[in-house]
Amino acid sequence: MTDASRTAPADCIFCTAFATPERESLVVHRGIRAFVILNKFPYNNGHVMIVPTRHVARLADLDADDLAELMSLAQVTERALTDVYQPHGFNMGINLGRPAGAGILDHLHLHIVPRWNGDTSFMTVFDDTRVLPEELSETVRRLRAALDRLLPPGLPVV
Repeated sequence: MTDASRTAPADCIFCTAFATPERESLVVHRGIRAFVILNKFPYNNGHVMIVPTRHVARLADLDADDLAELMSLAQVTERALTDVYQPHGFNMGINLGRPAGAGILDHLHLHIVPRWNGDTSFMTVFDDTRVLPEELSETVRRLRAALDRLLPPGLPVV
C-alpha cells in the first residue's frame, strides 16, 4: 500500500483488498498507483473496478500520475475483457456521492461492466437476482492471465 493510503480507515474494502494476499483476494492486477479488482456482486461476468491505491474520494483529489495509471489500467482492462469475454459493449463509470449511486463513498473507483446484446443485467431489479454462469474465482484467474499477457511494458506493477 502506498504511504498516502496507509492512513485510510481500516474498514475500507478497497484498502483491505489491496493489502490482502493475492490468493485470498479478488484483486486481478496490482499497479503502483491503481489496481484492478473484481466486483464481488457483479452485474455481469467480468464486472471489475479500477481503484486508486491512495484512499481518495473524488476524481479531483487524484494527481496526474494517479490519473494516468488509473486510465492506463482501464484501457488495458477493456482489452483484456474483450479478449476473454468478447462483449458487445461496455458501461464505464464513476459514481461520486450517494445521490449519484456511489455504494462506497470514501474511495473512488471506476466500474467497467461488459455488456452483450440481450444480456440479463435487468434481473437486479427483481429482488437483487444475478445470473452469472461463471464463479468469481474463475473470472479472477482468466482476467489475471489476460492482463499479464496484455499489460504494456513499463506499466508499474507491485
